Amino acid sequence: MQPSARRRPLALLVAALLAGSGPALAEDLPTDPSQKELIQLLKQMNQRLEKLEQRNAQLEKQVAQQGTTSRKRQPQSPLAAAVMDKVQGHQEEGLEKRVEALEAQNTRVAQGLESEEVSENEPELTARLKAVEYQSLDMLKMARTVEALDGITAGVSFTTVAQKPSGMPASSTVNNSQLNYRGDIFVSLPLDNIGDVESRIFAQIRVGQGSGLNAMPSYSKPNASAFRVLGTDPDNSVAVLGQAWYQATIPLPFGGYKPRSREKLEVNFGKMDPFVFFDQNAAANDETKQFLNTVFVHNPLLDAGGDIGVDANGFAPGFRMSYLNETEKPETWRLSGGVFGAGQGANYTRFFSSPMVILQAETQRKFFDGLTGNYRVYYWHNGQATAYDSQVESHSGIGISADQRVGDGLTLFGRYGHQLTGHVRFNRALTLGTEINGSYWDRGGDSIGLAYAWLHTSSDFNRDSAGISDYGFTAMGAEQVLETYYRYRINKQFEVSPDFQYLARPGGDPDAKATKILGLRAQITF
Repeated sequence: MQPSARRRPLALLVAALLAGSGPALAEDLPTDPSQKELIQLLKQMNQRLEKLEQRNAQLEKQVAQQGTTSRKRQPQSPLAAAVMDKVQGHQEEGLEKRVEALEAQNTRVAQGLESEEVSENEPELTARLKAVEYQSLDMLKMARTVEALDGITAGVSFTTVAQKPSGMPASSTVNNSQLNYRGDIFVSLPLDNIGDVESRIFAQIRVGQGSGLNAMPSYSKPNASAFRVLGTDPDNSVAVLGQAWYQATIPLPFGGYKPRSREKLEVNFGKMDPFVFFDQNAAANDETKQFLNTVFVHNPLLDAGGDIGVDANGFAPGFRMSYLNETEKPETWRLSGGVFGAGQGANYTRFFSSPMVILQAETQRKFFDGLTGNYRVYYWHNGQATAYDSQVESHSGIGISADQRVGDGLTLFGRYGHQLTGHVRFNRALTLGTEINGSYWDRGGDSIGLAYAWLHTSSDFNRDSAGISDYGFTAMGAEQVLETYYRYRINKQFEVSPDFQYLARPGGDPDAKATKILGLRAQITF
Protein backbone atom coordinates (compact mmCIF):
# COMPACT_ATOMS: atom_id res chain seq x y z
CA MET A 1 0.00 0.00 0.00
CA GLN A 2 1.30 3.43 -0.95
CA PRO A 3 1.61 6.03 1.89
CA SER A 4 -0.82 8.34 0.13
CA ALA A 5 -3.42 5.58 0.10
CA ARG A 6 -2.80 4.80 3.76
CA ARG A 7 -3.51 8.38 4.88
CA ARG A 8 -6.59 8.87 2.66
CA PRO A 9 -9.31 7.99 5.31
CA LEU A 10 -7.91 10.43 7.83
CA ALA A 11 -7.31 13.09 5.19
CA LEU A 12 -10.84 12.78 3.96
CA LEU A 13 -12.13 13.05 7.54
CA VAL A 14 -10.10 16.14 8.25
CA ALA A 15 -10.98 17.71 4.90
CA ALA A 16 -14.67 17.04 5.49
CA LEU A 17 -14.50 18.55 8.92
CA LEU A 18 -12.73 21.63 7.62
CA ALA A 19 -14.80 22.04 4.46
CA GLY A 20 -18.24 21.16 5.91
CA SER A 21 -18.28 21.62 9.63
CA GLY A 22 -15.45 24.06 10.00
CA PRO A 23 -17.13 27.17 8.58
CA ALA A 24 -20.43 26.34 10.26
CA LEU A 25 -18.69 25.95 13.59
CA ALA A 26 -16.76 29.11 13.06
CA GLU A 27 -19.89 31.04 12.17
CA ASP A 28 -22.34 29.51 14.60
CA LEU A 29 -20.07 29.20 17.62
CA PRO A 30 -17.51 31.96 17.37
CA THR A 31 -17.43 32.78 21.04
CA ASP A 32 -16.34 29.37 22.45
CA PRO A 33 -12.52 29.23 22.89
CA SER A 34 -12.50 25.42 23.00
CA GLN A 35 -14.15 25.19 19.59
CA LYS A 36 -11.70 27.67 18.07
CA GLU A 37 -8.82 25.56 19.43
CA LEU A 38 -10.35 22.43 17.93
CA ILE A 39 -10.64 24.04 14.50
CA GLN A 40 -7.03 25.24 14.75
CA LEU A 41 -5.90 21.71 15.74
CA LEU A 42 -7.64 20.21 12.69
CA LYS A 43 -5.96 22.76 10.41
CA GLN A 44 -2.53 22.00 11.89
CA MET A 45 -3.02 18.23 11.50
CA ASN A 46 -4.05 18.67 7.88
CA GLN A 47 -1.00 20.84 7.19
CA ARG A 48 1.30 18.23 8.75
CA LEU A 49 -0.29 15.48 6.66
CA GLU A 50 0.19 17.52 3.50
CA LYS A 51 3.84 18.12 4.38
CA LEU A 52 4.28 14.39 5.06
CA GLU A 53 2.72 13.53 1.69
CA GLN A 54 5.00 15.99 -0.08
CA ARG A 55 8.05 14.56 1.71
CA ASN A 56 6.97 11.02 0.83
CA ALA A 57 6.61 12.00 -2.83
CA GLN A 58 10.10 13.55 -2.80
CA LEU A 59 11.61 10.41 -1.28
CA GLU A 60 9.88 8.20 -3.82
CA LYS A 61 11.19 10.43 -6.61
CA GLN A 62 14.72 10.31 -5.19
CA VAL A 63 14.59 6.52 -4.89
CA ALA A 64 13.42 6.24 -8.48
CA GLN A 65 16.13 8.58 -9.70
CA GLN A 66 18.80 6.72 -7.72
CA GLY A 67 17.63 3.45 -9.23
CA THR A 68 17.84 4.84 -12.75
CA THR A 69 21.24 6.40 -12.07
CA SER A 70 22.57 3.20 -10.57
CA ARG A 71 21.54 1.31 -13.67
CA LYS A 72 23.30 3.85 -15.90
CA ARG A 73 26.39 4.16 -13.77
CA GLN A 74 29.28 1.80 -13.80
CA PRO A 75 28.93 -1.04 -11.35
CA GLN A 76 29.80 0.07 -7.84
CA SER A 77 31.89 -1.82 -5.41
CA PRO A 78 30.01 -4.34 -3.22
CA LEU A 79 30.69 -2.22 -0.12
CA ALA A 80 29.24 0.98 -1.65
CA ALA A 81 26.20 -0.86 -2.89
CA ALA A 82 25.57 -2.33 0.57
CA VAL A 83 25.84 1.07 2.22
CA MET A 84 23.42 2.60 -0.29
CA ASP A 85 20.89 -0.19 0.23
CA LYS A 86 21.08 0.22 4.00
CA VAL A 87 20.45 3.98 3.82
CA GLN A 88 17.46 3.51 1.56
CA GLY A 89 16.11 0.83 3.83
CA HIS A 90 16.29 3.10 6.90
CA GLN A 91 14.49 5.89 5.05
CA GLU A 92 11.70 3.66 3.87
CA GLU A 93 11.36 2.03 7.31
CA GLY A 94 11.03 5.44 9.07
CA LEU A 95 8.42 6.63 6.60
CA GLU A 96 6.50 3.36 6.96
CA LYS A 97 6.39 3.71 10.76
CA ARG A 98 5.11 7.30 10.61
CA VAL A 99 2.34 6.36 8.19
CA GLU A 100 1.39 3.35 10.37
CA ALA A 101 1.19 5.61 13.44
CA LEU A 102 -1.12 8.02 11.61
CA GLU A 103 -3.29 5.12 10.43
CA ALA A 104 -3.58 3.84 14.00
CA GLN A 105 -4.56 7.30 15.22
CA ASN A 106 -7.13 7.55 12.41
CA THR A 107 -8.61 4.18 13.41
CA ARG A 108 -8.92 5.21 17.06
CA VAL A 109 -10.65 8.48 16.08
CA ALA A 110 -13.10 6.63 13.80
CA GLN A 111 -13.87 4.07 16.51
CA GLY A 112 -14.41 6.81 19.10
CA LEU A 113 -16.80 8.70 16.86
CA GLU A 114 -18.93 5.59 16.39
CA SER A 115 -19.96 5.76 20.07
CA GLU A 116 -21.92 8.60 21.69
CA GLU A 117 -20.23 8.00 25.04
CA VAL A 118 -17.09 9.94 25.98
CA SER A 119 -14.29 7.65 27.18
CA GLU A 120 -11.12 8.68 28.97
CA ASN A 121 -9.13 6.32 26.72
CA GLU A 122 -10.16 7.79 23.39
CA PRO A 123 -8.07 10.43 21.58
CA GLU A 124 -8.39 14.06 22.66
CA LEU A 125 -9.57 14.99 19.16
CA THR A 126 -12.55 12.61 19.47
CA ALA A 127 -13.55 13.96 22.88
CA ARG A 128 -13.40 17.54 21.69
CA LEU A 129 -15.42 16.76 18.56
CA LYS A 130 -18.12 15.15 20.71
CA ALA A 131 -18.16 18.15 23.04
CA VAL A 132 -18.75 20.46 20.09
CA GLU A 133 -21.50 18.18 18.80
CA TYR A 134 -23.27 18.10 22.19
CA GLN A 135 -23.07 21.89 22.49
CA SER A 136 -24.51 22.27 19.00
CA LEU A 137 -27.38 19.89 19.80
CA ASP A 138 -28.13 21.75 23.05
CA MET A 139 -28.24 25.06 21.24
CA LEU A 140 -30.49 23.59 18.55
CA LYS A 141 -32.83 22.22 21.23
CA MET A 142 -32.98 25.60 22.94
CA ALA A 143 -33.68 27.32 19.62
CA ARG A 144 -36.53 24.92 18.89
CA THR A 145 -37.96 25.48 22.39
CA VAL A 146 -37.88 29.25 21.94
CA GLU A 147 -39.51 28.88 18.53
CA ALA A 148 -42.28 26.74 20.05
CA LEU A 149 -42.91 29.38 22.75
CA ASP A 150 -42.81 32.28 20.31
CA GLY A 151 -45.92 34.42 20.66
CA ILE A 152 -47.01 33.06 24.04
CA THR A 153 -47.62 35.77 26.63
CA ALA A 154 -48.33 35.23 30.30
CA GLY A 155 -48.63 37.40 33.36
CA VAL A 156 -49.37 37.40 37.07
CA SER A 157 -50.74 40.24 39.17
CA PHE A 158 -51.42 40.45 42.89
CA THR A 159 -53.46 43.27 44.43
CA THR A 160 -53.97 44.04 48.12
CA VAL A 161 -56.25 46.85 49.34
CA ALA A 162 -56.83 48.14 52.87
CA GLN A 163 -59.63 50.67 53.46
CA LYS A 164 -60.83 52.48 56.57
CA PRO A 165 -64.22 54.30 56.50
CA SER A 166 -65.51 57.17 58.60
CA GLY A 167 -68.97 58.75 58.76
CA MET A 168 -70.74 55.59 57.57
CA PRO A 169 -74.58 55.74 57.57
CA ALA A 170 -76.30 54.28 60.63
CA SER A 171 -78.00 51.72 58.41
CA SER A 172 -74.68 50.37 57.19
CA THR A 173 -73.55 46.95 58.34
CA VAL A 174 -69.99 47.76 57.34
CA ASN A 175 -68.34 50.15 59.77
CA ASN A 176 -64.89 48.65 60.26
CA SER A 177 -61.73 48.75 58.20
CA GLN A 178 -61.47 46.11 55.49
CA LEU A 179 -58.59 44.22 53.91
CA ASN A 180 -58.77 42.15 50.77
CA TYR A 181 -56.49 40.64 48.17
CA ARG A 182 -56.88 39.38 44.61
CA GLY A 183 -54.61 37.43 42.33
CA ASP A 184 -54.88 37.04 38.55
CA ILE A 185 -52.98 34.70 36.26
CA PHE A 186 -53.43 34.93 32.51
CA VAL A 187 -51.93 33.34 29.42
CA SER A 188 -52.43 34.02 25.71
CA LEU A 189 -51.55 31.19 23.35
CA PRO A 190 -51.28 31.72 19.57
CA LEU A 191 -52.56 28.94 17.33
CA ASP A 192 -51.38 27.92 13.87
CA ASN A 193 -52.63 30.20 11.14
CA ILE A 194 -55.38 29.02 8.84
CA GLY A 195 -54.35 30.70 5.63
CA ASP A 196 -54.18 34.41 6.51
CA VAL A 197 -56.38 34.00 9.59
CA GLU A 198 -54.59 34.49 12.89
CA SER A 199 -56.07 32.96 16.02
CA ARG A 200 -55.32 32.66 19.71
CA ILE A 201 -56.71 31.36 22.99
CA PHE A 202 -56.85 33.49 26.14
CA ALA A 203 -57.35 32.14 29.66
CA GLN A 204 -57.47 33.83 33.06
CA ILE A 205 -57.60 32.37 36.56
CA ARG A 206 -58.66 34.55 39.50
CA VAL A 207 -58.40 34.00 43.24
CA GLY A 208 -59.06 36.26 46.21
CA GLN A 209 -60.55 36.87 49.63
CA GLY A 210 -62.36 39.78 51.23
CA SER A 211 -65.39 41.72 50.01
CA GLY A 212 -64.14 45.19 50.97
CA LEU A 213 -66.65 47.92 51.80
CA ASN A 214 -69.00 47.04 48.96
CA ALA A 215 -71.87 46.09 51.29
CA MET A 216 -72.44 49.69 52.34
CA PRO A 217 -75.81 51.27 51.30
CA SER A 218 -74.60 53.36 48.39
CA TYR A 219 -75.03 53.35 44.64
CA SER A 220 -71.29 53.16 44.13
CA LYS A 221 -69.03 50.38 45.38
CA PRO A 222 -65.76 51.65 46.89
CA ASN A 223 -63.58 48.65 46.05
CA ALA A 224 -63.73 47.18 42.54
CA SER A 225 -60.71 44.97 43.27
CA ALA A 226 -62.54 42.94 45.94
CA PHE A 227 -63.12 39.33 44.90
CA ARG A 228 -64.41 36.35 46.84
CA VAL A 229 -66.17 33.26 45.59
CA LEU A 230 -69.61 33.42 47.17
CA GLY A 231 -71.20 30.33 48.68
CA THR A 232 -67.95 29.05 50.15
CA ASP A 233 -66.30 29.42 53.51
CA PRO A 234 -64.61 32.86 53.58
CA ASP A 235 -61.53 31.15 55.01
CA ASN A 236 -61.14 29.19 51.78
CA SER A 237 -59.37 30.94 48.94
CA VAL A 238 -60.97 29.37 45.88
CA ALA A 239 -59.61 29.90 42.38
CA VAL A 240 -62.01 30.19 39.46
CA LEU A 241 -61.54 30.10 35.71
CA GLY A 242 -62.59 33.65 34.99
CA GLN A 243 -62.02 33.79 31.25
CA ALA A 244 -61.37 31.25 28.52
CA TRP A 245 -62.09 32.45 25.00
CA TYR A 246 -60.98 32.03 21.41
CA GLN A 247 -60.28 34.85 18.98
CA ALA A 248 -59.84 34.74 15.21
CA THR A 249 -58.50 37.78 13.34
CA ILE A 250 -59.44 37.74 9.67
CA PRO A 251 -57.84 40.23 7.26
CA LEU A 252 -60.22 41.79 4.75
CA PRO A 253 -61.02 41.54 1.91
CA PHE A 254 -61.15 37.74 1.91
CA GLY A 255 -58.45 36.30 -0.30
CA GLY A 256 -56.65 39.63 -0.56
CA TYR A 257 -52.99 40.44 -0.01
CA LYS A 258 -52.57 40.34 3.78
CA PRO A 259 -49.66 42.84 4.13
CA ARG A 260 -51.79 45.49 2.41
CA SER A 261 -54.96 44.73 4.36
CA ARG A 262 -56.27 47.69 6.36
CA GLU A 263 -59.49 46.05 7.50
CA LYS A 264 -59.98 43.23 10.01
CA LEU A 265 -62.79 41.08 11.27
CA GLU A 266 -62.44 39.74 14.81
CA VAL A 267 -64.53 36.88 16.19
CA ASN A 268 -64.55 35.82 19.85
CA PHE A 269 -66.47 33.18 21.71
CA GLY A 270 -66.16 31.58 25.13
CA LYS A 271 -66.32 32.76 28.73
CA MET A 272 -65.20 36.36 29.02
CA ASP A 273 -65.36 39.67 30.82
CA PRO A 274 -67.53 41.87 28.54
CA PHE A 275 -65.68 44.98 29.71
CA VAL A 276 -62.55 43.71 27.96
CA PHE A 277 -64.27 44.52 24.65
CA PHE A 278 -66.84 47.22 25.55
CA ASP A 279 -66.84 50.53 27.48
CA GLN A 280 -63.03 50.71 27.57
CA ASN A 281 -61.22 53.84 28.73
CA ALA A 282 -57.51 54.63 28.77
CA ALA A 283 -57.56 56.63 32.04
CA ALA A 284 -60.26 54.81 34.02
CA ASN A 285 -60.38 51.11 33.25
CA ASP A 286 -58.13 49.19 35.66
CA GLU A 287 -58.93 49.01 39.37
CA THR A 288 -55.52 47.52 40.14
CA LYS A 289 -53.69 50.65 38.91
CA GLN A 290 -56.19 53.48 38.50
CA PHE A 291 -59.41 54.34 40.34
CA LEU A 292 -60.83 51.88 42.89
CA ASN A 293 -64.50 52.87 42.94
CA THR A 294 -66.64 50.90 40.48
CA VAL A 295 -68.29 54.06 39.11
CA PHE A 296 -64.94 55.12 37.62
CA VAL A 297 -63.81 51.70 36.38
CA HIS A 298 -66.84 51.14 34.11
CA ASN A 299 -70.12 52.80 33.24
CA PRO A 300 -71.97 53.00 36.60
CA LEU A 301 -75.27 51.79 35.13
CA LEU A 302 -73.64 48.66 33.73
CA ASP A 303 -71.32 47.81 36.64
CA ALA A 304 -72.60 49.28 39.92
CA GLY A 305 -76.14 49.25 38.57
CA GLY A 306 -75.84 45.59 37.53
CA ASP A 307 -77.10 45.81 33.95
CA ILE A 308 -74.05 44.04 32.52
CA GLY A 309 -75.64 40.73 33.52
CA VAL A 310 -72.48 38.80 34.46
CA ASP A 311 -72.29 36.13 37.16
CA ALA A 312 -71.28 36.82 40.75
CA ASN A 313 -67.61 36.62 39.77
CA GLY A 314 -67.91 39.16 36.95
CA PHE A 315 -67.82 36.89 33.88
CA ALA A 316 -70.26 35.52 31.32
CA PRO A 317 -70.23 33.17 28.32
CA GLY A 318 -70.89 34.82 25.01
CA PHE A 319 -70.00 35.72 21.45
CA ARG A 320 -68.50 38.90 20.05
CA MET A 321 -67.81 40.14 16.52
CA SER A 322 -65.89 43.28 15.57
CA TYR A 323 -64.99 45.10 12.35
CA LEU A 324 -61.86 47.31 12.44
CA ASN A 325 -61.02 49.82 9.70
CA GLU A 326 -57.47 51.20 9.57
CA THR A 327 -57.44 52.68 6.07
CA GLU A 328 -56.68 56.11 7.54
CA LYS A 329 -54.37 54.92 10.30
CA PRO A 330 -53.46 56.23 12.88
CA GLU A 331 -57.07 57.42 12.89
CA THR A 332 -59.23 54.30 12.98
CA TRP A 333 -62.80 53.24 13.65
CA ARG A 334 -64.46 50.02 14.81
CA LEU A 335 -67.94 48.49 15.07
CA SER A 336 -68.53 45.74 17.65
CA GLY A 337 -71.43 43.61 18.79
CA GLY A 338 -71.67 41.14 21.64
CA VAL A 339 -74.24 38.62 22.86
CA PHE A 340 -73.73 37.29 26.40
CA GLY A 341 -75.52 35.06 28.83
CA ALA A 342 -77.74 36.88 31.32
CA GLY A 343 -79.91 35.86 34.25
CA GLN A 344 -79.66 35.42 37.98
CA GLY A 345 -75.97 34.79 38.59
CA ALA A 346 -74.65 32.05 36.35
CA ASN A 347 -78.10 30.67 35.57
CA TYR A 348 -77.91 31.42 31.87
CA THR A 349 -81.37 30.18 30.90
CA ARG A 350 -83.28 31.67 27.99
CA PHE A 351 -80.01 32.67 26.34
CA PHE A 352 -81.50 32.79 22.83
CA SER A 353 -84.65 34.63 23.86
CA SER A 354 -83.34 37.00 26.56
CA PRO A 355 -79.57 37.51 26.36
CA MET A 356 -77.46 40.53 27.19
CA VAL A 357 -76.80 42.37 23.90
CA ILE A 358 -74.40 45.29 23.53
CA LEU A 359 -73.49 47.23 20.37
CA GLN A 360 -70.60 49.70 20.25
CA ALA A 361 -69.13 52.15 17.74
CA GLU A 362 -65.72 53.64 18.47
CA THR A 363 -63.05 55.72 16.83
CA GLN A 364 -59.52 56.85 17.55
CA ARG A 365 -58.77 60.45 16.63
CA LYS A 366 -55.76 62.77 16.74
CA PHE A 367 -56.39 66.15 18.36
CA PHE A 368 -54.29 68.72 20.24
CA ASP A 369 -51.36 68.58 17.80
CA GLY A 370 -51.58 64.85 17.15
CA LEU A 371 -52.43 63.52 20.62
CA THR A 372 -54.55 60.36 20.78
CA GLY A 373 -58.19 60.31 21.83
CA ASN A 374 -60.66 57.41 21.98
CA TYR A 375 -64.41 57.92 21.69
CA ARG A 376 -67.03 55.20 22.16
CA VAL A 377 -70.81 55.15 22.11
CA TYR A 378 -72.85 52.02 22.85
CA TYR A 379 -76.33 50.62 23.40
CA TRP A 380 -77.25 47.67 25.62
CA HIS A 381 -80.29 45.51 26.25
CA ASN A 382 -80.43 42.98 29.09
CA GLY A 383 -83.39 40.66 28.76
CA GLN A 384 -83.01 39.26 32.29
CA ALA A 385 -81.93 42.17 34.46
CA THR A 386 -82.84 42.57 38.13
CA ALA A 387 -84.91 45.54 39.24
CA TYR A 388 -84.45 47.26 42.61
CA ASP A 389 -87.36 45.19 43.99
CA SER A 390 -85.59 41.94 42.91
CA GLN A 391 -87.99 41.35 40.01
CA VAL A 392 -86.59 40.09 36.70
CA GLU A 393 -87.28 42.40 33.77
CA SER A 394 -85.76 43.86 30.61
CA HIS A 395 -83.39 46.81 30.89
CA SER A 396 -81.85 48.96 28.17
CA GLY A 397 -79.68 52.05 28.01
CA ILE A 398 -77.06 54.02 26.15
CA GLY A 399 -73.57 55.05 27.18
CA ILE A 400 -70.59 57.13 26.14
CA SER A 401 -66.95 56.64 27.08
CA ALA A 402 -64.20 59.04 26.02
CA ASP A 403 -60.55 59.68 26.85
CA GLN A 404 -58.32 62.32 25.30
CA ARG A 405 -54.71 63.21 25.85
CA VAL A 406 -54.31 66.96 26.03
CA GLY A 407 -50.64 66.99 27.00
CA ASP A 408 -47.67 64.65 27.01
CA GLY A 409 -48.64 63.45 30.49
CA LEU A 410 -52.22 64.67 30.90
CA THR A 411 -55.30 62.63 29.94
CA LEU A 412 -58.93 63.69 30.42
CA PHE A 413 -61.77 61.16 30.53
CA GLY A 414 -65.53 61.02 30.91
CA ARG A 415 -68.44 58.58 30.84
CA TYR A 416 -72.17 59.08 30.62
CA GLY A 417 -74.93 56.52 31.02
CA HIS A 418 -78.66 56.94 30.51
CA GLN A 419 -81.22 54.27 31.39
CA LEU A 420 -83.93 53.89 28.76
CA THR A 421 -86.07 51.13 30.27
CA GLY A 422 -86.22 49.30 33.60
CA HIS A 423 -86.74 50.01 37.29
CA VAL A 424 -83.32 51.01 38.59
CA ARG A 425 -82.08 52.89 41.65
CA PHE A 426 -80.30 55.54 39.61
CA ASN A 427 -81.02 56.13 35.94
CA ARG A 428 -78.40 58.67 34.89
CA ALA A 429 -74.69 58.72 35.64
CA LEU A 430 -71.89 61.10 34.74
CA THR A 431 -68.21 60.64 35.59
CA LEU A 432 -65.38 63.04 34.77
CA GLY A 433 -61.73 62.95 35.66
CA THR A 434 -58.07 63.18 34.74
CA GLU A 435 -54.89 61.19 35.03
CA ILE A 436 -51.60 63.10 35.30
CA ASN A 437 -48.31 61.38 34.60
CA GLY A 438 -45.41 61.92 37.01
CA SER A 439 -43.04 63.03 34.26
CA TYR A 440 -44.01 66.60 35.17
CA TRP A 441 -42.14 66.19 38.48
CA ASP A 442 -39.44 63.78 37.28
CA ARG A 443 -41.30 60.64 38.34
CA GLY A 444 -42.28 59.14 34.99
CA GLY A 445 -43.59 55.91 36.52
CA ASP A 446 -45.95 57.71 38.93
CA SER A 447 -49.45 59.05 38.32
CA ILE A 448 -52.10 61.14 40.01
CA GLY A 449 -55.79 60.49 39.41
CA LEU A 450 -58.72 62.75 40.25
CA ALA A 451 -62.36 62.00 39.38
CA TYR A 452 -65.95 63.06 40.13
CA ALA A 453 -69.18 61.05 39.74
CA TRP A 454 -72.84 62.09 39.75
CA LEU A 455 -75.45 59.34 40.09
CA HIS A 456 -79.04 60.58 39.76
CA THR A 457 -81.82 58.80 41.66
CA SER A 458 -84.59 57.55 39.37
CA SER A 459 -88.14 58.76 39.89
CA ASP A 460 -89.35 55.17 40.33
CA PHE A 461 -86.88 54.52 43.12
CA ASN A 462 -87.68 57.86 44.69
CA ARG A 463 -91.28 56.73 44.89
CA ASP A 464 -90.67 53.18 46.15
CA SER A 465 -87.45 53.36 48.18
CA ALA A 466 -89.10 53.97 51.56
CA GLY A 467 -90.83 50.61 51.33
CA ILE A 468 -87.67 48.61 50.55
CA SER A 469 -86.43 46.74 53.62
CA ASP A 470 -82.74 47.57 53.28
CA TYR A 471 -83.45 51.29 52.90
CA GLY A 472 -86.27 52.62 55.03
CA PHE A 473 -85.93 56.17 53.75
CA THR A 474 -86.98 58.11 50.69
CA ALA A 475 -84.10 58.33 48.23
CA MET A 476 -83.80 61.51 46.23
CA GLY A 477 -81.28 63.74 44.55
CA ALA A 478 -77.97 62.32 43.48
CA GLU A 479 -75.13 60.46 45.11
CA GLN A 480 -71.83 62.20 44.42
CA VAL A 481 -68.41 60.61 44.61
CA LEU A 482 -64.92 62.10 44.63
CA GLU A 483 -61.81 59.95 44.38
CA THR A 484 -58.12 60.72 44.16
CA TYR A 485 -55.08 58.49 44.23
CA TYR A 486 -51.33 58.73 43.84
CA ARG A 487 -49.64 55.73 42.23
CA TYR A 488 -46.02 55.52 43.39
CA ARG A 489 -43.80 53.16 41.43
CA ILE A 490 -41.17 51.47 43.56
CA ASN A 491 -39.90 49.39 40.66
CA LYS A 492 -41.25 47.95 37.43
CA GLN A 493 -43.17 45.21 39.24
CA PHE A 494 -44.19 46.92 42.50
CA GLU A 495 -46.45 49.95 42.97
CA VAL A 496 -48.15 51.49 46.03
CA SER A 497 -51.19 53.78 45.77
CA PRO A 498 -52.70 55.81 48.63
CA ASP A 499 -56.37 56.42 47.82
CA PHE A 500 -59.07 58.72 49.19
CA GLN A 501 -62.82 58.65 48.43
CA TYR A 502 -65.58 61.03 49.46
CA LEU A 503 -69.23 59.94 49.12
CA ALA A 504 -71.95 62.58 49.53
CA ARG A 505 -75.59 61.48 49.99
CA PRO A 506 -74.74 57.76 49.65
CA GLY A 507 -77.66 55.78 48.25
CA GLY A 508 -79.61 58.98 47.68
CA ASP A 509 -80.20 59.42 51.44
CA PRO A 510 -80.71 63.16 52.00
CA ASP A 511 -80.02 62.83 55.75
CA ALA A 512 -76.86 60.74 55.52
CA LYS A 513 -73.54 62.26 56.43
CA ALA A 514 -70.76 62.21 53.92
CA THR A 515 -68.67 59.06 54.03
CA LYS A 516 -64.91 59.30 53.78
CA ILE A 517 -62.77 56.29 52.92
CA LEU A 518 -59.01 56.20 53.24
CA GLY A 519 -57.30 53.35 51.41
CA LEU A 520 -53.93 51.93 50.50
CA ARG A 521 -53.35 49.65 47.53
CA ALA A 522 -50.28 47.53 46.80
CA GLN A 523 -49.87 46.06 43.32
CA ILE A 524 -47.33 43.47 42.17
CA THR A 525 -47.20 42.60 38.47
CA PHE A 526 -45.06 40.18 36.47
